[in-house]
Amino acid sequence: MLTKREIKLLEKVTQIDAIPGLEHHLAAFIKEELLRYGFTLVKDNLGSIFGLKKAKTENAPRIMVASHMDEVGFMVLDIQDNGILKAEARGGISVNTLLSQRVRLTLDDGTKLNGSIGALAPHLGGTSDKIQIKDLDFDFGFTSKTDAIERGVRVGQMMVVDGPFHVLNDGKRLLAKAFDNRYGVFMMLEMARHFQNIDLPYDLYVGATVQEEVGLRGAETIADVINPDLAIVLDCSPARDTISKTEEGQLGGGILIRYLDRSMIAFPELLSYQEQSADKVKVPYQYYSSMGGTDAGAFHLHGAGVLTLTHCICARSLHTAATIVDASDIKAAKKVLIHMLKDLNADKINKFREYRR
Repeated sequence: MLTKREIKLLEKVTQIDAIPGLEHHLAAFIKEELLRYGFTLVKDNLGSIFGLKKAKTENAPRIMVASHMDEVGFMVLDIQDNGILKAEARGGISVNTLLSQRVRLTLDDGTKLNGSIGALAPHLGGTSDKIQIKDLDFDFGFTSKTDAIERGVRVGQMMVVDGPFHVLNDGKRLLAKAFDNRYGVFMMLEMARHFQNIDLPYDLYVGATVQEEVGLRGAETIADVINPDLAIVLDCSPARDTISKTEEGQLGGGILIRYLDRSMIAFPELLSYQEQSADKVKVPYQYYSSMGGTDAGAFHLHGAGVLTLTHCICARSLHTAATIVDASDIKAAKKVLIHMLKDLNADKINKFREYRR
């Protein structure tokens, strides 16, 4: 099981609201944690934030452990005369997961307002199955447009579906919004904590990018700042175990050996290394391919090309406010990642490069 400290951190990072382009509240928390662990801050101009722990040797290789901050959500698009808000999605959201859900709006001063997404009562004929996000009514109880504006609402503000954190089945599984990708935020902060007083033969960068859900944008800019020799990308992928027991992506099946997605063909030599590392620390792993992508898609194309490995787990109900993860998968991912970061050095990185030359 996860420790009380780990669960507390997972609850903290899932409950901070941060949609693409409005990640600053989560960035502030990450900054505070990285400084607490003695890392030097490294930033880009979009909002991505990393911490650096330098090696004692000169010209050491650079290893990046990267999450992304943003979750899917909404941005206020219009305030109607009757006080109802209209919104546009930020990231991929299925409208059939939204009707009658409770939502919260963040005002410019950080104040949170509670509301809901309207659903037509069955007495009135129900709701069409052809409804789109642009048709949804975001209702925060305002009586008019003037009422909403006087309360501090404006176009461009952030809304998310409310997804409280719950520990399920005596800690075996966890339920919350935004495990995509607060799993990654949690994991990279755990690496900062673990390695804060451990000397490494490389410069270690741990942190999180912005705007992954709308096109890997922060990954492109932070790669220009750090110029990594090896990037390890932490992300959460959709589980398929409710479809079939034989499909890729079984909750509780361990870390994902993600060999293919739409943004990157994985480096086989790194996948083998990941498998060998999992075997050495005796944790399960499973093969996985995806129709989606991760920040790895941008990192591996930086400059002349960057060795890149994804280190993911899977979750049920991804891109909803009711995401479920397995605690044993998180423990497995943490154990393997610590092993790899202790084991990696310049010689190993150079050997991985030889496969491509």
